[in-house]
Amino acid sequence: METVLILASKSPRRKQLLEMAEIDFEIITEETDETFSADLSIEEVPIQIALRKAKAIQSRFPQRKILAADTVVVLDSLIIGKPHDRAQAIQILSMLSGRRHKVITGVVILESDKEIKFADTTFVEFNELSLADIIFYVDTYKPYDKAGAYAIQEWIGAVAIQRIEGCFYNVMGLPISRVVKCLH
Repeated sequence: METVLILASKSPRRKQLLEMAEIDFEIITEETDETFSADLSIEEVPIQIALRKAKAIQSRFPQRKILAADTVVVLDSLIIGKPHDRAQAIQILSMLSGRRHKVITGVVILESDKEIKFADTTFVEFNELSLADIIFYVDTYKPYDKAGAYAIQEWIGAVAIQRIEGCFYNVMGLPISRVVKCLH
């Protein structure tokens, strides 16, 4: 019998995507440091964080297959994290308004001594957003646990996103079709 995949993430969106792909998994997480070294390239940052998450679980379950991911939003070579509060969420969305940015998800799959690591990038272009729209979104959806202060599958994705280039699901937090290929 094949061992069930461990998803080393609390993200309800990653859980939803694995369920959509009908992958058997269980969620096991550890609190891990999400800081990163300044000498890494932007694409390496989410991979490093995902690797740290996966290795924390691998130390407890060395014989299991583990999937970890981390997503960053990048505007003008600046990594934008998760907002700490309402004011910061409004500030982040104001910066993204009318602009194109990158969403990069780093993925790590560990199994015994095998290690698969990659980053997937999607370009997202926002329409101009009014301050009223931004405040409505932040107050209604409270996007404090989301990189870039938004979730593409929510109201803001329907009304504010003009164009995406790349994997839609990557913006949700996991480039699921690429992950499925790597798992098989």
